[in-house]
Amino acid sequence: MPAAALKPKPLPTQSTAKRPVPLDMPCAPVEKRPLPPGRPREWYVTHNRRLKAMRLAIALLDSGVYLPGQARNDRIRTTAELIGVHPPSDITCHMVRAFMRYNR
Repeated sequence: MPAAALKPKPLPTQSTAKRPVPLDMPCAPVEKRPLPPGRPREWYVTHNRRLKAMRLAIALLDSGVYLPGQARNDRIRTTAELIGVHPPSDITCHMVRAFMRYNR
């Protein structure tokens, strides 16, 4: 019998989190910090749009939508309503699909 067959299975690893992480509400808002001053308005709009798209992409992945083709605009907007985010624009929906496509 090979030695690998006699080796016991390793025990599951412990979490290194200092406090328990609530899994029932994965989209809890984080503590807000002020944005850096002095940037053009378009920078702030794009920054907030990226954050919103990232939140929506995470919520879709948590709900079982893994492919960008499954994330149509109506599904993204329904997910936004479920997690308490304002309905996204078409540009934001496109960003959500881009996050799902390129972050695989």
